[in-house]
Amino acid sequence: EHKYLAYEKASSFLMPEEENIAVITLNRPDTMNALSRGLLEELDKTLEEIRKDNKIRSVIIIGSGRAFSAGNDLSEPVTTEAEMRARMELGQNVFDKIETFDKPTIAAINGYALGGGLELAAACDIRIAADNAQLGNPEVNIGLIPSWGGCVRIPKLIGRAKAAQLILTGERIDAKEAERIGLVNKV
Repeated sequence: EHKYLAYEKASSFLMPEEENIAVITLNRPDTMNALSRGLLEELDKTLEEIRKDNKIRSVIIIGSGRAFSAGNDLSEPVTTEAEMRARMELGQNVFDKIETFDKPTIAAINGYALGGGLELAAACDIRIAADNAQLGNPEVNIGLIPSWGGCVRIPKLIGRAKAAQLILTGERIDAKEAERIGLVNKV
């Protein structure tokens, strides 16, 4: 049913005793789970399914393969200002939905969480990183800024000065540094 996501209750594959946890897997490992329009649309629909399921009490979002998400799918052409605006609004709306979701959301950050991937993680209530995780906002290196709410959410998590450093330099940090500055809750 899903082309870009794998969605199931934890009891079906991960934690048999936990039937009230939904696990959403970003499932585009060949692109390091780049956030395409299709993936964002599926994520939005899946969140609505979960919202309506009263048995589900929390949500884990994880990436398949070697990345949580490498961010916006830059291979998708955006040729007009209207297309760019629509893409930004889609990402903002989905991440706003996660931030205000009525069930706790957890980002299980494996591998890379870059650009929009970091913004997705920042929208979650809790961020747990694998010890090999790398986090950052490299889009500044191609003349972009975090446009899916990262410029607001990241400073709220780590403070203005550290957020400015990450956002304006494109610097990547490892999981331990992310935990030290409060970007992730636990490694």
